[in-house]
Parts: sequence; C-alpha cells; structure tokens
Amino acid sequence: MKRNLLTLLSLTLLLSLSSCTIEVNEDGGNGTTANPGTNAGVLPDGAKLSGDITSNLTIKKGNYTLEGIVKVADGATLTIEAGATFTVSTAVTSSLVVLQGGKIIALGSASEPIVFTTTAKIPGGWGGITLYGRAPIKAVNGNPSAVSEDGNAITYGGNDANFSSGILKYVRVEYAGKKISDGTSETNTFTFYAVGDGTILENLVAYKGTDDGYEFFGGTVSAKNLVAYGNYDDSFDWQDAWSGQNNSNWFAFQTVTGNFGMEIEASANIDNTAPKISNITLIRDANTNPEVAGSVEISAIQFKRQGTGIFSNVYISGYKNTGGKNAYAVLIQDDATNTNQVNANPSKVTVSPLNYVNSDNADVWGYAQTNGGKTFTNTASVTKVSLTTGAWATVDGVNLLAALQ
Repeated sequence: MKRNLLTLLSLTLLLSLSSCTIEVNEDGGNGTTANPGTNAGVLPDGAKLSGDITSNLTIKKGNYTLEGIVKVADGATLTIEAGATFTVSTAVTSSLVVLQGGKIIALGSASEPIVFTTTAKIPGGWGGITLYGRAPIKAVNGNPSAVSEDGNAITYGGNDANFSSGILKYVRVEYAGKKISDGTSETNTFTFYAVGDGTILENLVAYKGTDDGYEFFGGTVSAKNLVAYGNYDDSFDWQDAWSGQNNSNWFAFQTVTGNFGMEIEASANIDNTAPKISNITLIRDANTNPEVAGSVEISAIQFKRQGTGIFSNVYISGYKNTGGKNAYAVLIQDDATNTNQVNANPSKVTVSPLNYVNSDNADVWGYAQTNGGKTFTNTASVTKVSLTTGAWATVDGVNLLAALQ
C-alpha cells in the first residue's frame, strides 16, 4: 500500500510540475528507485541532484549526492541551507554551475557549513563551483566577452557591475579542480566568470584541488575570509581585468604540491582597475614543490601581462629557493608589466606593508626579464590574518587554520 501511494504521488508530480531534474532514492530497502523527475520546492533528504535547475529549489540540512554537471538556469534560484553536505560523483564529470541570470543562496554557518566532498577524497575528482555573472570584463585585446575554459564553452562578460549571482557563505569545497579531457580546459575549486559586486562571497574554503583554489575571470565581485588549503596550482588567480575593491582576509596554506601563492594578470590590458585586498597571509609548508620540477612557480606573488593589485598588510612565510630557482615575495614576470603598472604614477602594483619571514631573497622583488630592482623593508608589526575557527575550516578533524595560530 505504501509503495502504491508513493508511485501515485510520483506520477502526479511528474505530470504537474516542470523544474529541475532530480533523482530521488527511495528504495524502501529493495534497491528500486522512484524518480519524480520534476520536483519544484524542496529536495528530499538523501536525494540525488542532477541535470538542470529551471525553477526555484531549496535544499535543507542533510546528506545528498550531486552527479553530473548541475546547472542553475537563468531565472532560477538554488537555495542551500546550513548543514547540507553533498557527496559528489567522480564516476562522471560533475560540477555545480550557476549560469548568467541564475542565483545560488548558500548560507552555511561556522558550526554548520555547506560542504561538497567526494568519497575517494582524491584531488581533482570534480569540477567545483562555478558562477557566471553579467559584470564587465576585459579579455585579450580588450574584448568585452570571452569563452569559458571550464569545458562548458559559455560566453561570459556583460555591462552590469552591480549584478548579483547570489550568496556563498560558509561553503567548503573539497577535492575539486578537475582537468577536462580535451587537454586544454580545466576547472578550479571556485571559479567566477564576470561575477558582479552584488554577489556576496564570504568564509569559503578551497581544499585540495588540482588547479587554482579561486580564479576570477574579470568582473567586479569582492570576497572576504577566503581559505585556500593544499591546492596544486595557484591559491588565488585572476585575469580579464578582475577589479574587486573590497577584499579582505585571504589565507593560503600550500603543502606538498603548489605553484604561486597568487598569480595575477590582466590579459595584457594596460588600462585596468587594480583590485584591492587588505590582510593577506601566504604560507608555504617546508615540503611543498611546484607541479613541474624545476619550475619558477615558487614565489609568493607573481604579476604578469599587465596584472595589477593594491595589497596591504601582507604576511608571507616559507618561500624558499627550490630546484635551482629563486623564490621571492613579489615576482614581476615581464618588462611591460614593470613599465606600465609597477612604475606607473601612482603605482598599480603595491604590496605594503609586508612582513616576509622564513623565506629567501628578503628585501628585494624578483624580476624575470628586467632588472627592476624594487626593494622593500620588512614590517614586523604585520601579523597573520585572523579568522574564526570552527567546523567550516576543519576537515577530518584537522584545523585548516592551525598555521595562523
């Protein structure tokens, strides 16, 4: 009788509603699966999230699976409440993508974060979270649009600097940064394409991804209280003239495998607005090596291709010469960036005050092509970023913020 009732309800929902594709596992212990197919409203606890979300959907505290590339469509809002945990399928290419005009409202808390993880717990298992907005970008040759490199081949870029893609707050993403099989596309743990400053990004954790922890492709969004832990490529990366002005409290801990702490470029656009970040801590564990042995990608902060940034209260530790290459607090990769951005009046590349400890090549910036010779003086009063501990920054009992104590 219970089975017949469930079947009837499922058929009713299938015929009457049209929203996202959701697979719900209600097997009653016998291994069968009921699939209501279209369920506007609330995702049942334990259900599988897959396909396109085309109308509003709420996911409450509980345990879920995510399989395949889940896309939040234009006009739809995905709301995720505190304490929701998603185990992501690595058997197929999986990611969570919020398209232009779609929104995500993911509001976790320090004690009950929203978590995306995998069973295998191997870096690079899935594509992470990607947001697309409608804010301006400057791609190569100043183009106002470009095509994404995440395998979705979506054109991004717009003219609404204040556009909102929603809220990500107290969200932890683990084991992402999947490489795409075409050999050129890749995903990060968190990726932001043309995201506007109406979007709220706060208290996020990028844990052990195989590409960048966070990458911004243009846009105007700002972010606060970011943690990048154990990511293989760069902890923080941007291009296409990202210009967020209200960023604060960024912390990267590089361990085992890691390239630059921060890699910064503006897609070769001389005319760009320098993003501003206050309170940055970059720590490189003693056992850390670049992805490619002998690579120069071992410095804390690299600027290239007209990249800019105004950084204040920067604490850097553990950047040592490795594999015959020198490590620096700041590395300027090309003459054009040095001429047009570092030496601009006023300079659009500023890292001050800076406390550079337990590292090689103190007091000087590095220059890959030019002998720029910029120097700095350590400011001992600059201390590490202060972030609130809690479940949001704890993985398998390990406090990810321990290096800040």
